[in-house]
Amino acid sequence: MKNSIVIVFLSFVCIACNDNAASKIDVSKQEKRTSVSLDQVDSPTNPKMDFEVTEWDFGEIDQGDAVEYAFKFKNSGTDPLIITNAKGSCGCTVPEWPREPVAPGESGVIDVKFNSKGKKGKQNKRVTLTTNMIPSQQVLIVKGQVNIKEE
Repeated sequence: MKNSIVIVFLSFVCIACNDNAASKIDVSKQEKRTSVSLDQVDSPTNPKMDFEVTEWDFGEIDQGDAVEYAFKFKNSGTDPLIITNAKGSCGCTVPEWPREPVAPGESGVIDVKFNSKGKKGKQNKRVTLTTNMIPSQQVLIVKGQVNIKEE
């Protein structure tokens, strides 16, 4: 009895697997492909940040001192530049950036403050800007030497 059930089951599986999947496709219901030209596709925006410098060496400072620098840039692109975020690599490096779009041909400033409290030795900090450019991120570097105050 068990053997006959197994044989019937296997026969059913074999018959079901023999169907050709391609024969089940209704060609009349397929959508036709359309071609798209580049004019019909949204083009990416074209802002561009040109910095005077992207790296600032503050030299040597004493531990506990705070320094700041204004990274000046110009939007040399053809579309407004939008900076959505600016983040320092640690809490000791704090950026301030324009919250409004920077129009083509206009200039802006990223103010970066570095606080050396609790720091010593060679420092190399990053400020990462997130923008509407392609690629979307721009990195600024703040570096220098923090000397321990002698008491």
